[in-house]
Amino acid sequence: MSKSTQSLSVQKALDDAPLSRFQWKIILLCFLIVATDGLDTAAIGFIAPAIVEDWGLSKPQLTPLFISGLIGLTIGAIIFGPLADRLGRKKILIFSVFFFGIMSLLSAFSPNLETLVTLRFLTGIGLGGAMPTAITMTSEFLPGRRRSALVTLMFCGFTLGSALGGVLTAQLLHLVNWHGILVLGGVLPLILVIVLAFAMDESPRYRVISNEPAEKVAAFMEKVTGRKYANTVFVLDEVKTGKSAVTALFQPGLVMVTAVLWMAFFMSFLIIYLFSSWVPTLLGSIGVDLAKASWITAAFQIGGTVGAVYLGSLMDKRNPYKVLITSYILGAAFIALIGFSTNNIPLLVLGIFGAGVGVSGSQVGFNALSAILYPTECRATGVSWANAAGRCGAIFGAFAGGTMISWGYEFTTIFKALAFPSLITATCIFVLYMFSLNKKTQASPAIVASPVKTS
Repeated sequence: MSKSTQSLSVQKALDDAPLSRFQWKIILLCFLIVATDGLDTAAIGFIAPAIVEDWGLSKPQLTPLFISGLIGLTIGAIIFGPLADRLGRKKILIFSVFFFGIMSLLSAFSPNLETLVTLRFLTGIGLGGAMPTAITMTSEFLPGRRRSALVTLMFCGFTLGSALGGVLTAQLLHLVNWHGILVLGGVLPLILVIVLAFAMDESPRYRVISNEPAEKVAAFMEKVTGRKYANTVFVLDEVKTGKSAVTALFQPGLVMVTAVLWMAFFMSFLIIYLFSSWVPTLLGSIGVDLAKASWITAAFQIGGTVGAVYLGSLMDKRNPYKVLITSYILGAAFIALIGFSTNNIPLLVLGIFGAGVGVSGSQVGFNALSAILYPTECRATGVSWANAAGRCGAIFGAFAGGTMISWGYEFTTIFKALAFPSLITATCIFVLYMFSLNKKTQASPAIVASPVKTS
């Protein structure tokens, strides 16, 4: 490096510059990716009755259809996370969106349930790769002062996509049948792939760690921030171990972070998916009719959206660990409140809304936090595998709800028990906070991009 060449941290350059149109473009593209995920997730639930009627099935026969999607999501996160760290975020995002679009399109022409289950599993694999990689990509383009708020804003695409999927399905199902809904669910991602191919750019942090020439990195950072960087070598303020992304997750200093993060995601997703799967049924057990139960259950999703936006903003202003710890504790209190509200509908709605804010909203913020727990070389793997652990919790939650109901557990007992996973999640985040304090006391050398050519 010549005397006239300066080194500059990628993150410092992002932190010192105002948010640009280029960064908003990345946020929007990742928003659209998770929105297509949400649309697909919601649509399959709405078309289930039509599938039952069309093929003369019983409702329990559809259980493998829902479980196969969750298993696919888990495997997709496990597979695509390391690939995103090895091949780049952009390539994996485009491929995973293309893959789940193709599989959804093919599933529209399934001749029987077995084929549909298989194709939904494959669709889940693509979805499992898209969402965590979108979180990683977004976080690596953002200044630290606004990262949590903007990552959670991006992730709200999933909720809005779910809402849109429900509305579209309800309006179009009688016109195009369930086959047409799945065709739509496949065509929209494939259109998005074309947009991503031309509009998406690779993460600046990945460009540095993959040893892209410094001149190219500097030119790209000028596009991102709108500032000039003459004779600048961009660096990352972290250690490059040279290990594979998977091995790096379990190196000293990260192995406990990984284990605790997995436990937290498992418990958080357990609550969210048990709510999504079984709350309408549980409300029916205390005499709430299905129509009213659907509106009461919607309070959980509304609370999750409100909580995500509010908590994401609060995490940028306050200590993000403390914000999430407090939120999950409050979530536990609201879940317990549900159990004591069997004869009070307003209190029941308040409890479900509060649980949505405290758990579902916190999970979106937790996604943003998880992206900064890992160095660039294994960030996509870390976020993806944490989501995979969460999907395992989702599967367990779906089974646990059915098991508790079959064992005759009462409404109050189930929600008292469900408060404990939220408290365990809060405890795990406290442990991660302790790790972060210890990490700040350790100095880290920088990763340097390829030298700038000088005359």
